[in-house]
Amino acid sequence: MSNFITLTKENIDSEHLCCIIRQKKPHPGVESKRAWLKERITEGHVFRKLDTKGCCFIEYAPLDTAWVPIVGENYYYIYCLWVTGDCKGHGYGRELMESCIADARAHGMSGVCMLGAKRQKNWLSDQSFAEKFGFRSVDETADGYLLLALSFDETEPRFTECARAQSIEDKELTVYYSMQCPFVYGKIEDIKNWAEKTGTMVQLRPVDTLEKAKNLPCVFNNFGVFYNGRFLDVNLLDIKSIEKAMQKT
Repeated sequence: MSNFITLTKENIDSEHLCCIIRQKKPHPGVESKRAWLKERITEGHVFRKLDTKGCCFIEYAPLDTAWVPIVGENYYYIYCLWVTGDCKGHGYGRELMESCIADARAHGMSGVCMLGAKRQKNWLSDQSFAEKFGFRSVDETADGYLLLALSFDETEPRFTECARAQSIEDKELTVYYSMQCPFVYGKIEDIKNWAEKTGTMVQLRPVDTLEKAKNLPCVFNNFGVFYNGRFLDVNLLDIKSIEKAMQKT
């Protein structure tokens, strides 16, 4: 077994916990994530990483306290499983997934689920990898987002009805976000600066409570973008991608 570390209230301040942001000075995105995680650990949230500063970790939580508009009895929800760079090719991803599944079984859970899409999204975990462990689609939105689940007892989680809508009344560019991902802080700052420079009306809506997350009008992992009332993407879009999507919409 490889040397993995699970974050706790005792070690979270000293452990490297970002994907690929590495710098000696405190990074606002990383510290926002650290603060977010401190609150979630007491709710059963798990962040397990290789004992390295590389990108190799899995992050999951009990579905009832997971900040996503998905409901189901006794499931774990995987936010992210990411292995890149020098960490690839050593079987770490398999070990991390197996540890999550074993954890779920040990705690008497009904299964494990995660967000996917008919076409793989850049900021979502590799669903083809998850399918090798028995994950399959159990729910779907009209625009092609999937809820993937590995069920131990034939029960299935589902998207909430409000998430299934994938639409809002506001026509302005609207971004829902949480600080779970260390890259979100920079994306939001970029959008603020771009909006001020171009005079674009933007509604930035922080998702800072579990209640807000469970009642979101779209699928969500930590980011969701709307324009003209229509849901655009769950990816952390850069400015060029936002402008291109707005033009299409």
